[in-house]
Amino acid sequence: MPVLSVRPSKILCIGRNYADHAAELGHDVPKEPLVFFKPPSALIEPGEAIVLPGLSERVDYEGELVVVIGERCRNVAEADAMKVVGGYTLMNDVTARDLQTKDGQWARAKGFDTFAPVGPVVVTDLDPSDLEIMTLVNGQVVQRGRTSQLIFPIPRLIAHLSRFCTLEPGDLISTGTPSGVGPLRDGDTVEVRIPGIGSLINPVVNERLV
Repeated sequence: MPVLSVRPSKILCIGRNYADHAAELGHDVPKEPLVFFKPPSALIEPGEAIVLPGLSERVDYEGELVVVIGERCRNVAEADAMKVVGGYTLMNDVTARDLQTKDGQWARAKGFDTFAPVGPVVVTDLDPSDLEIMTLVNGQVVQRGRTSQLIFPIPRLIAHLSRFCTLEPGDLISTGTPSGVGPLRDGDTVEVRIPGIGSLINPVVNERLV
């Protein structure tokens, strides 16, 4: 089904959930899931343009597997966590890297309009435990990892998140990105790909051209 057929009440994201990505940014591996939010206004569909804002000098791609919540839940045990999953899709966790460093928190850097491309579909019959995830820019592979490398696997993430907020049907949990993040430029085409889900492809344009 189309991923944006139900508008999520929130987009929950996990930072530094691959050890190689934490290392490339010079950060320690977190002791518990590192959580941040993107606003629903950041969502765009496959084929829509990622807009590079004039406020930032470096905007990065980050390809990620996304969990789509299927039912309202709170305080879910890890053993029961997969029962509340409605399916899986892809997201590009677009990030204004310079603003992330400057601000000391991530709301602005992660929250610009167009900074949450999601799609192409929600797949329900998928084992997410060891999927290959790739990001390509202009057809060249720039990220490659496997979901088996997640520091905090999906059941742990759902249990952790549901302890402090109610998860609603359609909510998205973006599980983290592997190493290889890098900048996007005007005219690029960026693709996030997981076999079994498909490809999320978006063009990139400067704000002044929109």
